[in-house]
Amino acid sequence: MTILGVVVDNLTEDEALVQIDALIVAGGPHHIVTVNPEFVMEAQVNPAFRSVLAHADIATADGFGLLLAARYLGTPLRGRVTGVELTLRLAERAAAQGHRMFLLGAAPGVAEATAVVLQARYPGLIVAGAFAGSPQPRHEPFLRQMIAAARPHILLVAYGHPQQDLWIARNQPFLQVPLAVGVGGTFDYLSGRVQRAPALIRRLGLEWVYRLARQPSRWRRIMNAVPCFAWRVITQGRRTYRS
Repeated sequence: MTILGVVVDNLTEDEALVQIDALIVAGGPHHIVTVNPEFVMEAQVNPAFRSVLAHADIATADGFGLLLAARYLGTPLRGRVTGVELTLRLAERAAAQGHRMFLLGAAPGVAEATAVVLQARYPGLIVAGAFAGSPQPRHEPFLRQMIAAARPHILLVAYGHPQQDLWIARNQPFLQVPLAVGVGGTFDYLSGRVQRAPALIRRLGLEWVYRLARQPSRWRRIMNAVPCFAWRVITQGRRTYRS
């Protein structure tokens, strides 16, 4: 379905993984985006980012706000596929199938710490590389060489939006990795650098309250992702109803 002009695939987590398996088998390059309300709001003012989202092979519903918006607009989404859960499921399947993973992004040392956590959780997982790097274009030739030498089947990029998905779109034509996924703050959560909201709070869709309480400096982002997003969706719904 489409929310404020951004297409979101109506997939459960299991269905997304079935499609992802097929993409990896087919060979590269493919791009998965995990859409949340911040993505949708950024797409309203960033044509390049909007184009990247539109051309992604799969666009999963990450943010709980998307589920509420879809229900309000009359086409409920059947599931939520978050960056954290998708990363864990991909690592599990990669360990079982012998696929190589490369972890790119986050602060220095965080990708490496995440690799340790994933390999301890999923014995046999091959992490072909883990590096912070930078989303700045001037660093891309070096990163492309590093990633190409590692020959990953799965590339996880944690530069936050919109940088991570713009980076993937610019570099996948050169890298040809079968699967590249922008995973936002996933490495911070998995490495323990940032504490994730308790499961009950996540199920209730109140992660934004938890984040605001722990990181007050995020208030501008949260205002954009919660009340501003909600108002835009309500306005869109009214226009659709009147038309």
